[in-house]
Parts: sequence; structure tokens; C-alpha cells
Amino acid sequence: MKKRRAVAAAALIVGALALTACSRGGSGGSPDDHGPITIWYSNNEQEVAWGKQMVEAWNAEHPDEKVTGQEIPAGRSSEEVIGAAITAGNAPCLIYNTAPSAVGQFEKAGGLVDISSLPDGAEYIEDRSGDLSTQYQNADGDYFQLPWKSNPVVIFYNKDIFEKAGLDPDDPQLSTYADFLAASKTVVEKGGADYAIWPAPTSEFFQMQFDFYPLYAAQTGGKLVVEDDKATFDDEAGDGVGEFWSTLYADGLAGQEKYTGDAFGDGKAAMAIVGPWAVSVYDGVNWGSVPVPTQDGIPADETYTFSDAKNIGFYTACVNQGTAWDVAKFSTSLDQDKKLLETTGQMPLRADLLDTFPDYFAANPAYAEFGDQAARTVDVPAGPNTVQMLQAFRDEWSQSVIFGGKDVKQALADAAAKIDDIAKQP
Repeated sequence: MKKRRAVAAAALIVGALALTACSRGGSGGSPDDHGPITIWYSNNEQEVAWGKQMVEAWNAEHPDEKVTGQEIPAGRSSEEVIGAAITAGNAPCLIYNTAPSAVGQFEKAGGLVDISSLPDGAEYIEDRSGDLSTQYQNADGDYFQLPWKSNPVVIFYNKDIFEKAGLDPDDPQLSTYADFLAASKTVVEKGGADYAIWPAPTSEFFQMQFDFYPLYAAQTGGKLVVEDDKATFDDEAGDGVGEFWSTLYADGLAGQEKYTGDAFGDGKAAMAIVGPWAVSVYDGVNWGSVPVPTQDGIPADETYTFSDAKNIGFYTACVNQGTAWDVAKFSTSLDQDKKLLETTGQMPLRADLLDTFPDYFAANPAYAEFGDQAARTVDVPAGPNTVQMLQAFRDEWSQSVIFGGKDVKQALADAAAKIDDIAKQP
């Protein structure tokens, strides 16, 4: 599964989300209503395959509550398509491609069902996802999304490039900032790679989830970048992550220009920050993996990272909401979560994942690290202004860290001040 970073620019997403505030999401039905429903799932090949078998399995057992599944319609971004459907009042009952960053705005528009209002809603979510579930609550502690699956990100490194550079491909010494920088310099000078690592240097809000955020989560033991409507990263940990990346760019170890292909897959970069989707994508690369680095090194089984989750949205335009909730639970059952693992390699947002599916991880050891890492992840902050907050961060990050046009510490302080103001807005 290719990494889904190629979505529309932030301005398009913000505009689409803003449109939803003009609508209240459709008339809908009630949790007592049962009958046919429609759902959307992602349009990548593996999730389509999973979605089709899930729908077939449900329909075989529930002929009077038929589910019609389809790929999410094409558009400049999934968020824009969903926002337009909310505005028109014709969203499907369930969408298996709902980004946590958009949930607050969809909720504000009246487009999402409060799952906590269902008799077993909160209980079901918390029993399935455990402690991970709380970061998907809104400010009132309610769930307007069903945590579904994550793609916890780690460092992939090219063993052949490391070996060519004289580094041990089985012990790459990447756990501390200092070691990571030293290895980066060596692989560029001796390994033949253009850059040590090449995250997208573009300005979209979500890019901070694949450079700053994983390392900040690791360094802080799982702190979100915004908590209680206040930015957290204007601190020693945030400054350290910023200076680490700034050094990579300033020393020519990370690319400042956009690469149109796959830098890691093409051998242009020796490392990449990736999720479990990368196991199949980089089948032809001799790769190894390690957790993201921290200032002084943290054991792998204690390291946090970014979750890169996609969740299930339950939309208020749905008439037969009783069926929709039953389907949501069916599709996140043990059996369907196992099929999701087997079909997509993505991690169900389920507590004790390794112990729940031991046979799968024994048979697929390349995914075991991700199964373990899935227990220690953070996601984007909740609320209706998530995209705007993350964009404010990215703008300051681009100016300072990537292009060196501003002091890093000052940029992070300015980003925090902007986010604190945005967080106060309704």
C-alpha cells in the first residue's frame, strides 16, 4: 500500500472543511432503525479487498440489512469529498477512511453521530482499543469517531547502503540524535546516497506528522503536540527535535527540494520514516528497521511514535443507524481485525495486539515490530481547528528548520503562541 501522503494542499482541505460548517449533516434516522445501508472504504487495493469481503460476510448473514460498499469517490482529498457529502446531506452511514485531523470539523458541522450516546458506544470503543482510545475523544470526552487502524511509523534504513558506507547493517547505531547524525554523514559521504533521509519538505500541514511529531512523541514518552488547548512543544524536547532536523538540513543530509519519486525505494535516501505499509512496498529493498531516535536513546519497547491512524466515521445522514452501528462492530470484531491484518498489514487499533494475534505475527515477523509499536502511539490533537493548528506549526517549521530562515527555538515559540490562539476559537 503506497503511503497516502499525496492528498490535496492544506488550503483545499481547510476550505472543504469550512463548507461543512454551513450544514447540519442531513436528517438521518435513529439507533432503532434497521435496514440497508451504504458505506465507503479507501480506494487502495488492499483495503478494497478487505472491504469487499467484509461486506460479503455481513450480507450473507443479514439479507434484510444489506450493506452496499464502494470506494470513496474521487476528489482532491478524502476530506474534501466527505465534507461535500456532509454539506449535501448525503454522506453514507460509515466511512472507513476518516482522518482524525478532520473529525472535529465534521463534528462541528453536525455530520457525525456521537457514538458515546449509543448504549454500548463508549464501552465498545474502550474495551477494544484500551488506553489508546482516549486520544480520540473530543474535549467533552465523547467519541465522534471509532478508532480503527494505525500505521505506527519507524525508521527504515537501507542495509546495502549502510554496509557500503562501512556501517554495521545489523546494528546501525541510530538510537540517539548524535549517533543518527554521525551515521547520516557517513552514508552520504561513503554509501552513495544523495541524502541520509528525505522527508517531504513541502508545506502541507500533515507533513509534520512524518518528521517532527514522531520524534517529539518518542522524546516525551507520548505527549501530544496540543493538550488541553495549549501547545506543548515549546520546551526542551521540542527544541531538541527541531535542532536535530535543522542540523540534518543545514549539513546537506536531508533534501530541501521535493522528490517526485520514492527517495528510499529509488536509493536516493538511505533512510525513511514509514509505517507497516512499507513492508510490502519495499519488498525489493534490503531494509532494516529501528524506532525513531531520541536525545539519549530509549529502549525500543518504551519508545512512542506517531500513529498515522484512519478511523471509522458514523455519519448523521444515515437513516438505518441501528444497522450501521451493528456493521461498525462487526467490521472491528476479532475476526475482521485479523482479516484486516492479513489483507493490508495495517494494525487494528486494538489493545494487546501481539497477544491477540500471536499466530499472525509469528508467521509475519516483519510486522511484529509494528504490532508492538502500535501500543505506544500518539495522534493529532482533537477539536474543530486541528488542521489550522498543524498548519501554523508547519509554516514556522518550514521557514526555520528546513530552510534556515529563522531561529528554530523562536519559530517553535511563535508556532506555540499561534496554536494557543487558534485553540481558543470555537
